[in-house]
Amino acid sequence: MPIAVDIDVMLAKRKMSVGELAERVGITPANLAVLKNGRAKAVRFSTLAALCEVLECQPGDLLRWEAGEGTRGE
Repeated sequence: MPIAVDIDVMLAKRKMSVGELAERVGITPANLAVLKNGRAKAVRFSTLAALCEVLECQPGDLLRWEAGEGTRGE
């Protein structure tokens, strides 16, 4: 998928565990792991907003586009 998820980078910068983030955001650790590992097909804006609030970051700090397989024009 051309969208990469950098939650692990922000977790390291904030010295926070996956479990703590999941609890503070209000999602299960399993669902956070699916998102963190890039296996999610979608993310709700409310979840993205909660992640940004807890991690004190912008959506672009968590998500980025990568050119490659599955992108237009290939």
